[in-house]
Amino acid sequence: MAGRLYVVGTPIGNLGDFSARGREVLTACDFIAAEDTRVTAKLLARFEIRRPLVSYHAHNQRDSGEKILARLLAGEHCALVTDAGMPAISDPGELLVRDARVRGIAVEAVPGPTAFATALAVSGMPSGRFCFEGFLSTNTAARRAHIASLVHETRTLIFYEAPHKLPYTLRDLHKALGDRDMALCRELTKLHEEVLRLTLGEAVAHVAEHTPRGEYVLVIAGATPQEPVVLTLDDAVALAQAEMAQGASPTAAAKSAAKQSGQPRSAIYQQLTRRA
Repeated sequence: MAGRLYVVGTPIGNLGDFSARGREVLTACDFIAAEDTRVTAKLLARFEIRRPLVSYHAHNQRDSGEKILARLLAGEHCALVTDAGMPAISDPGELLVRDARVRGIAVEAVPGPTAFATALAVSGMPSGRFCFEGFLSTNTAARRAHIASLVHETRTLIFYEAPHKLPYTLRDLHKALGDRDMALCRELTKLHEEVLRLTLGEAVAHVAEHTPRGEYVLVIAGATPQEPVVLTLDDAVALAQAEMAQGASPTAAAKSAAKQSGQPRSAIYQQLTRRA
């Protein structure tokens, strides 16, 4: 009988946020798959957990993943952890979870802190609907294309960013999205936690004067919803008449104008025939 893969959330900063259930699972499992075994070793030492560690990260996920799956299929239980937060969220653990499910291995979540949800909760930005976009590409063209695809997105936007890339990312966001409101969140739950409510332009100026340090979450206001264009019946008839001038029949012109204006096709057709 196959073992079970536990997806275990770990603290994003404050070790006091590690759940009792998370500690129990790490203590009971046969081995732990970690993004960085050095980081996880410190967590295990803090809570006096002594379990074998194996490395699983973006650069060895294929080879290491197959070995982990083989052990799971042989009946061992594995806890998957990342350096901080929930594994498989903007994280190579996504592939391991997918492959485990494909092979019929049970996957169980042991929830823990997540940086993007934490940032949204303390940002004061609209949280009813949001888009989590993860890390932007290090490639300038790809990064700008990604941002351009979000220009008209009305939901709150959330990004992760490393300190050395932050100035470039903020400049590209400001240029593409304009001077929107945002929250610049740094070192969440840690000693130097900082949440700044700024505009994108102010954030660009801030990081130019203060060297970025630590991991960042950017929470940015979505685009202002565009008001729908309201066309009157006379406007719709004018559209239909313009199409008729190009050779369209009254029936075809009324149908097209109705689609563009939202006015009833029958009303448009009636007006056309009256004015003929």
